[in-house]
Amino acid sequence: MNDLAVAFGLVLVLEGLLWALRPDLGRRLLAMAAETPERTLRQAGWTAVAAGAFIVWLLRG
Repeated sequence: MNDLAVAFGLVLVLEGLLWALRPDLGRRLLAMAAETPERTLRQAGWTAVAAGAFIVWLLRG
C-alpha cells in the first residue's frame, strides 16, 4: 500500500509540474485531446497502462 501512495504522489508531482511550469502547453494539450477521436485516446490509454505495468514488473518482479 505504501508503494501505491508513493506512485500517486509522483503522478501528482509530474502533473503539477506541467501546470506550474507551462500552463500554456497544458491548455494546448487539453485542446488537442478534446479534438482527438475517442478510439485513439482509448488506444493511447491502454498503451500507457501496458507500458506502466511492464515497467513495474521489470523493476519489482
